[in-house]
Amino acid sequence: MIQKLFTKLTVLPRGVVILIDQLLIVFSVGLAFLLRFNFDIEEIMQFRPLLGILLCIVAALISTFFTKSYAGIVRYTGIQDGLRIVGTELLSLGLVVVFNLVYYYNFDRNVIPYSVVFISFFISSLLLYQYRLFVKNVFSYIKSDAGERIPVVIFGAGVAGFLTKQAIDADVSSQYKLVAFLDDDVKKSSKEISGTRIYNFTSLPELAKKHKIKKLVIATKSLTIERKNEIVDQALHHHIKVSYVPSFEKWLRNEWDLAQIRDINIEDLLGREVITLDNPAIEGEIHDGVICITGAAGSIGSEIARQALTYKPRTLILIDQAESPLYQIERELRDKNQQTDIFVFVADICNKHRIDSIFYDYKPAIVFHAAAYKHVPLMESNPSEAVMVNIFGTRTLADLAMHHKVKKFVMISTDKAVNPTNVMGCTKRIAEIYVQSLDVHYRRMGLGRTSFVTTRFGNVLGSNGSVIPIFKEQIIKGGPVTVTHPEITRYFMTIPEACELVIEAGCMGQGGEIFIFDMGKPVKIFDLAKKTIMLSGKELGKDIEIVFTGLRDGEKLYEELLNDKENTMPTHHSKILKAKVSEYIYNEICLNLDLLEDLLGDRNELKLVALMKEIVPEFKSNYSRFEALDVL
Repeated sequence: MIQKLFTKLTVLPRGVVILIDQLLIVFSVGLAFLLRFNFDIEEIMQFRPLLGILLCIVAALISTFFTKSYAGIVRYTGIQDGLRIVGTELLSLGLVVVFNLVYYYNFDRNVIPYSVVFISFFISSLLLYQYRLFVKNVFSYIKSDAGERIPVVIFGAGVAGFLTKQAIDADVSSQYKLVAFLDDDVKKSSKEISGTRIYNFTSLPELAKKHKIKKLVIATKSLTIERKNEIVDQALHHHIKVSYVPSFEKWLRNEWDLAQIRDINIEDLLGREVITLDNPAIEGEIHDGVICITGAAGSIGSEIARQALTYKPRTLILIDQAESPLYQIERELRDKNQQTDIFVFVADICNKHRIDSIFYDYKPAIVFHAAAYKHVPLMESNPSEAVMVNIFGTRTLADLAMHHKVKKFVMISTDKAVNPTNVMGCTKRIAEIYVQSLDVHYRRMGLGRTSFVTTRFGNVLGSNGSVIPIFKEQIIKGGPVTVTHPEITRYFMTIPEACELVIEAGCMGQGGEIFIFDMGKPVKIFDLAKKTIMLSGKELGKDIEIVFTGLRDGEKLYEELLNDKENTMPTHHSKILKAKVSEYIYNEICLNLDLLEDLLGDRNELKLVALMKEIVPEFKSNYSRFEALDVL
């Protein structure tokens, strides 16, 4: 009965809090009288204790309503509540002293001895705080004894871990039961936090077996991606789900909410350490400037727009053909920044007259060119569209950038442009060649008014068409999860990190460079699929199967970035390298592009791709109908 009452009672009513406070005040003053006069009742009665107690009650009530010390939720009591109680009691003490002085001035005696006043101050302050802690612990105990709950361990025996414990203890509806803290710091082993013991992380197998642990909550900020992966791997091995707390700011203000604890996902494990850009050159390039972004509705283009907006450009121009996503990013950016003028254009980058009019009207200083077709199998089936957008769309933009004296043109390329095995990768490589040769040609003529910079990187997590959302969708449907080949590997980078490096590389470039990014270590897609299944709480081979479907058209097992020392040069940024690539003669590439343009209307895809292979000799088709061209 009592247990049910406390389970339903989530907040102690304010009236009850005020009543208990006043009863404790009465007790404190009475005890203060007894202590002061050595329990001599006759001597106490000479000082009219009832009048003194009444004065203390009135002063306490005035102070309580003034400081609102009753407003705190008792089961969330913390240090801030203790400080508020002390403040309330100090105010009450001051009121009693003032009234005593006034009374003494008029009647030549005190209502209550000052010694009693000060003794009761210390007693009441202690009791008012301790009873709140007592009620808090009662709530916690009753909750902990109510029904079956999920055994949980917290990794991180620091402030964050302590706050996580408080959040679990404070939530009456929580189904979690904290069993232990885990930490890598051996000095903390065998110690306790609020009665919960701390173990070294190596004790996880033993604890998992003994307490049947179902969840591990990571509650620490100082954790590398590598260590996080090790912790997750160990937990998954023992069939323990892993969660983490992304932010503690609200908890530091006693705004505990277990909803902030969320399950860790594969993106959290593939991301890398946060990059902090502190380059005044970026501020100088973008602040108060006119910035244009093509492909602004896509995953990369939209993130570049977000990051560029933080530097407060005067004007931001967004260009894309996808109207709905473009509208969404426009609304988001307008909500974030009211000072920057944002202009949105639904436009095709291949439409020269349309782009020309935009450049003429707004005169961009920097163009970030992210618009492109990127889906490998689709472009293998539609090579003319890939050529039209990726090559000739880029040429249109680059030529217009030169014509309108754009200060800098930053093209976003891909790792698939390195030794391409598919049409999409080759079109991006030809676009790179054109942009680079255009820059070199006009600089040699002394007419270089625009700096053309190319950035090249691999797959980004969460982008449109990324493999991870596909895996998650397949798992939700019950499987199977499809992987093309057991040995296929890819590089991965988060969208914010990739865009930060694009902006950094674009600002450092002087013209003609191809910058490649340090993508870290390649990841096996098969391993990625297995971990995604395990993180979803499923068991491989029992709940979900992995099926190998074979490499798709144009797909290759291993992506290349040319990021070895023989093919790259370092820059001032450790994650950005400058590629050493062959220079092409501008007039020759223009002639080849003219031929390529003529073939677009010929409807002969074999001729079109054959010419692409002449322009880029290293283009060797893989798992594609165009492989026949490589043996001719």
